[in-house]
Amino acid sequence: MAKVTTRRGGEQVAAGDEAGLDFARAWLEFADPADEEQVFRCDLTWLTSRWTCVFGQGCHGIVAGRADDGCCSLGAHFSDDDDEKRVAGHVARLTADDWQFHGLGTGRDGFWAEENEDGERQTRVVDGACIFSNRAGFSGGQGCALHALALRENREPLETKPDVCWQLPIRRTFEWVDRPDDTRVLVVSIGEYDRRGWGPGGHDLHWWCTSATSAHGGGEPVYASYRAELTELMGAEAYAQLAAACEARLAAGLPLVAPHPADPAERRG
Repeated sequence: MAKVTTRRGGEQVAAGDEAGLDFARAWLEFADPADEEQVFRCDLTWLTSRWTCVFGQGCHGIVAGRADDGCCSLGAHFSDDDDEKRVAGHVARLTADDWQFHGLGTGRDGFWAEENEDGERQTRVVDGACIFSNRAGFSGGQGCALHALALRENREPLETKPDVCWQLPIRRTFEWVDRPDDTRVLVVSIGEYDRRGWGPGGHDLHWWCTSATSAHGGGEPVYASYRAELTELMGAEAYAQLAAACEARLAAGLPLVAPHPADPAERRG
């Protein structure tokens, strides 16, 4: 298996158990049942892989020496004003019992969102991680306070967390394509949020899970475990069509065409 190398201080360093970024992928393209001007292009290699989040169970974190933070070492960038306003409504229900930094984030002098050096809005960073990331040993439990709030209220975490947080590690991109017959469609790609999804700085992350063999042992494939998130990103009709295609791919038996290289060996044929 090819290994990813990351750049740290100009030095090339192997990134643990990560597979390479470039490998054969199987893609499915189909018209959006709910929008005739839109086409979905979905990465079946990723969506039928056995990736699962290993936060607190083997995650090495994106910053060296901060494994407990997972991918929360950086503040979460808001996609737009509506994203921030939606999150604010849920922050208002958090208490000091379930949010470690409640005192820093609320009150007359408290704040939980800030503008970064690029002028973008994001969640505040406190002591090297997102203000909503409860640290190990906190009596209310380790991990995202907004995620835990959703679980306590029997909601999907996508309702309470910033968009970027609940979408990871799914990456959705948009591209207008001009066809030879002078028609135009919006191609919406649904795939893996690998190191490149973070931009040039993604290669400098200490570790990233989507290509790590240690994160590919989930009981359900991604299209099933991320049903709620994919439905939100695609719409119910399009998700149903995607799920049927994924089920057909898996039912075809091993070896799969273009399996994910980080998946268990028995699934790669």
